Amino acid sequence: MAINNPGREEIGKILKNSKRIAVVGLSDNPERTSYMVSKAMQAAGYDIIPVNPTVDEVLGIKAVKTLKEIDGHVDIVNVFRRSEYLMEVAEEFAEIDADVFWAQLGLENEEAYNYLKDKGYTVIMDRCIKVEHALTR
Repeated sequence: MAINNPGREEIGKILKNSKRIAVVGLSDNPERTSYMVSKAMQAAGYDIIPVNPTVDEVLGIKAVKTLKEIDGHVDIVNVFRRSEYLMEVAEEFAEIDADVFWAQLGLENEEAYNYLKDKGYTVIMDRCIKVEHALTR
């Protein structure tokens, strides 16, 4: 099965109805894309949860090592890890039962996509959440 993202209208609805975004691989380096994108989403009103075992805090928020350490429901898991790690993240995503698995621009993994789609999850790959947010406001 090829990767088939939701249409722009559905992506817009997802972003309008979501509040909490867990960002896997969020760097504390302001020059990294994950930081810039997450800072913009935070400024747009989203609660950002940094998920990175190598940092203590990002954007003024205490980081967690894994998705399983997050208290409460997560609307979107936004992933900034290389494509070969997406299956591992997808398995952990399924354990926390978040709503949307979102792999950033340039990231795709057909195995992870099929695994999550077969479980009924919404999956978006190879799209920038910041760009989609700007296009669907």
